[in-house]
Amino acid sequence: MHDPAAPDHSVRGREIALLTNPTSGHGRGARHRHAALARLRESGFVVRNLAGRDADEAADLARGCVADGVEALVVCGGDGLVHLGVQAVAGTGVPLGVIPSGTGNDFARYLDLPRTDPVAAADRVIASRRRTIDLARSGDRWFVTVLAAGFDAIVNERANTMTWPRGQMRYNLATLAELRTFRPIPYVLQLDGETVELEAMLVAVGNGPSFGGGLRITEGALLDDGLLDVVVITRMSKPKLVRSYPRLFTGRIDGVAEYVHRRVRSVTVAAPGIVSYADGERFGPLPLTVECVPGALDVIA
Repeated sequence: MHDPAAPDHSVRGREIALLTNPTSGHGRGARHRHAALARLRESGFVVRNLAGRDADEAADLARGCVADGVEALVVCGGDGLVHLGVQAVAGTGVPLGVIPSGTGNDFARYLDLPRTDPVAAADRVIASRRRTIDLARSGDRWFVTVLAAGFDAIVNERANTMTWPRGQMRYNLATLAELRTFRPIPYVLQLDGETVELEAMLVAVGNGPSFGGGLRITEGALLDDGLLDVVVITRMSKPKLVRSYPRLFTGRIDGVAEYVHRRVRSVTVAAPGIVSYADGERFGPLPLTVECVPGALDVIA
């Protein structure tokens, strides 16, 4: 039987880049990099070990190694670093590998990658099985999970300004703070060219089914169907929003009358004063047009 620890001569001398966010997952990034790097080098890969001092430097490093012709870009971090890596490899044919070490790791969930065992995740990279998936694009920027453009985005904005507490509790407190003053938002949506005007609590555009660590807001979204899943929660009372809010994120939303789910190739979302978030990262103010680009990303899964 093949010993997985034995050098794989098929990868001997092949060069890949490993880009790490050492602070992701409260320091898990650095620990997971150490374990994954050892495993990848032991297998015979030549590994460029990269870590940017900030997001801009990390993005430059990622683009630079793709331009140099590395065989794969492997990111060791969470969905934020996946987002950064996708900007470098989208449409190039250079595959993206992931050693999950963030707090959410939704993209790793999509691909059923080991989320707590960096050596097992490195073994997936060594096996080098590829899959081609769609991406969502707005202008020259890409995202892979979900674009939040409503109450959830406002909560994200507030949570980003808070220094305390850490982790999920910060989002819970930001949610409570925003609920006090929240009013339904007037949206104009263009869904494959059809104009819809409505008041809504939330609009989410999904390339995949979840964001924020398994919050299944765009339940049923597929990574390779050539379509975006647009979920709208239309105007509802605050008590009902509070009651329904947890259900929005479990995918068990049937029976909530205000829930609308459409599949489209392209969507324009316009609303006053909203800054959208995609892959958990600040993406840009509305209005935005998002289109599905089929087969834009090769992943090692």
